[in-house]
Order: sequence, then C-alpha cells, then structure tokens
Amino acid sequence: MNDAAAAVRLGPVICVVGARPNFMKMAPILRAMKSHVPPIPVLLVHTGQHYDKDMSDRLFEELDLPRPDINLEVGSATHAVQTAEVMRRFEPVLDGHNPSCVLVVGDVNSTLACTLVAVKKGIPVAHVEAGLRSYDRSMPEEINRILTDQIADRLYTTERSALGNLGLEGIPAERVWFVGNVMIDSLLASKPRARSARDTLVGCQADASVLEHASGYGVVTLHRPSNVDQPDTLREMLEILGEVAAKVPLVFALHPRTRNNIQRFNLLGLVDPAKMVLLPPQGYLEMLGLMAGASLVLTDSGGLQEETTALGVPCLTLRENTERPITVEQGTNILVGRNRDAIIHQVDEILAGRGKHGRVPELWDGHAAERIAADLWQWLKPPSQLPTPQLAH
Repeated sequence: MNDAAAAVRLGPVICVVGARPNFMKMAPILRAMKSHVPPIPVLLVHTGQHYDKDMSDRLFEELDLPRPDINLEVGSATHAVQTAEVMRRFEPVLDGHNPSCVLVVGDVNSTLACTLVAVKKGIPVAHVEAGLRSYDRSMPEEINRILTDQIADRLYTTERSALGNLGLEGIPAERVWFVGNVMIDSLLASKPRARSARDTLVGCQADASVLEHASGYGVVTLHRPSNVDQPDTLREMLEILGEVAAKVPLVFALHPRTRNNIQRFNLLGLVDPAKMVLLPPQGYLEMLGLMAGASLVLTDSGGLQEETTALGVPCLTLRENTERPITVEQGTNILVGRNRDAIIHQVDEILAGRGKHGRVPELWDGHAAERIAADLWQWLKPPSQLPTPQLAH
C-alpha cells in the first residue's frame, strides 16, 4: 500500500479549538497537515466555548483558517457546567467519525474536556503546548494543563524545560516531543500582513496622536480574574498604569471582562484619555501591528509573553508567575506582578534604552507545525506502512 492509500485508510485527526488563542495555535497545524505528503485527513471541531461571531469571522480570514466542520455551540458557563457540556456534545462526534486521534492545543476547558472523552473511549490524544507550568493551582488553566498531560498519549512541547516539568509528574520521556512553538508559526506567517498601529487607531476612531510621542507608545492587555475582578485590585492596576501613561502613552485593548468591571466599579475616572487610549477587543493582525511597533507591552496574557519575545519587544508581565519561563530566561519578558515600584523602574529602564532585548528561543522558527505533522504521520499511519524489521543474524 502506498502513502496515498494509507492516508485514505487513516481516520481523520479531530482538531479541537475552543477559545481565541486556540485559533492561532491550530491554524499552522491545519496547513501543515494539508500540505503533508500525503495529506493527513482532518476534522475541525469548534466547541464554541468562547464565541463572538464578528471576532471569529475575522480570525478565520486573518489566519487563513478553514471554517469548522462542526460547531458544538457550548457557550459560556461555570467551569463545571462548561466542561460537562463540551464532553456531552463531543462524544457523539467521536462516535460518528471514527478518528485516528484527537489533537488539542493549549489549556482551556475544551482542551481537558475533549481529552477526557477521547481517552475514555480508547482514542489516542495529542496535546500541543504540553508541559508548561506556572505552579499556581489557583489558575484554572494550570489544572487543565496538568490533567491533560497526564492522560494524553503524545505531548508536543514548545521549550525544553517542559520535559523536566513532565518528568516530575511521572510522565515518561518517550511520550514527549520537543517541536517548537506553533504560536510563533502564526506570528511569522502573519507579520507581513499586520495592520499598522495608526490604521488600527484611526479605524477605532481613537486619537492616533499618541503614536507620535517621543518615547513611542506602550500596549496594555489585562484579563485575568486575579487582576480585574476585585475593585481594589483593578483600581490599583489602573492607578499604576496611569503613572506609566504619564511617561509613555498607552494603548489599552480592553477585554470585555475588564471593560465591564471598570464600568461596574466606577473606575473610568482613573483613565486619562489624553494619555491612555481605550480600544475594544482587537483582531489578530491589529494586535500584531500594535505590539510590533510598541516601545513596551504590559500584560497578563501568556500568549503575548511569547509574541513579544519573538518580536523583540520588552514585556512586563503583570503576574507573580508564568508558565512560559523561557520568555524570562531567554526572551524579553520580566515578571513584575502588581509591584508599583518594580513596574515604574522597569518602564524607566526601557525608555532609557536599557530594556531587556533577549533572543528568540530554540525552534521558534516558524516550522513547529510541520514537525508536528511529520511526527503525527509516523505515529498514526497504518502498520502496513511501517518498515519491516530486520532480523539479527
């Protein structure tokens, strides 16, 4: 049987996306499986864990991502309800399509829910972005990461330190493959098409004059409950950002949760519109252009820590820990938490030209998805395609 015939025999790889960051991770994987020789059959399932029609439509177009074959339309709910509903709706998909494996990315509730269903039905699971650990179990994502890695069959890692994390949890090295970072695949493929910061601000009817400041401009994103869900904490963050904005104007792309809480806690008065431009959630190409042109980024996002390292833009992470330590050890990232003195000091260092430059980590080269596709084929193709073992004489 030739490779093309084997590909026909191979059941589809069910690829799961559930939230916005999953799209950036999955897009290059789908392209790599399509261009693999032979092509690897794929079924794209969107759980609908997070769904905004306008934003999703833009992401599909911007990332050259095919429309999902199946949308489970789960929607928002508590962690327990959402996880259970994904499991309930995903099981019939497995029953109806006889997949060769399920491929999940990242650490959202859909990642764990679909992994649980597949493993209990005896279907192999591959986890992309495995082994990342913040060692903070108060983060729901940390629980999803740990449990998914424990039961998945193939673990694809973005940095070498992930192997040590997995080893400490009793996971054998033969289940782990270091392939690089698919988020950077998307970034490098999309960077030539990134929208300029000026076009983004003008398109949002925002004041683009902040881009002309002598110190450049900074980009801010905040969305984690630990930073935005309590009025005292959110007030503290906005007051610190106000001090930063007195030194360098800020473009603040507001997560819906953050915008709602600013309004609910009556904190909008802490924002000086002449120094801090508030934007609605931005598309991928808009955020990429904003970050690429920025003097610095302040964020609590895991993905932005990686993207700023790849772009060489100094990043101040407004958290006490990170599951992406390579961005601190080798990249442009510095953990500052909500420490006002540390934040102001690092901003001053960056604006004085003494910011952290870092380097691009190993295998963040735009080809991680191709390595995943090549390994998936070797792992999944029918036994008749494997080399005949040579007997020792």
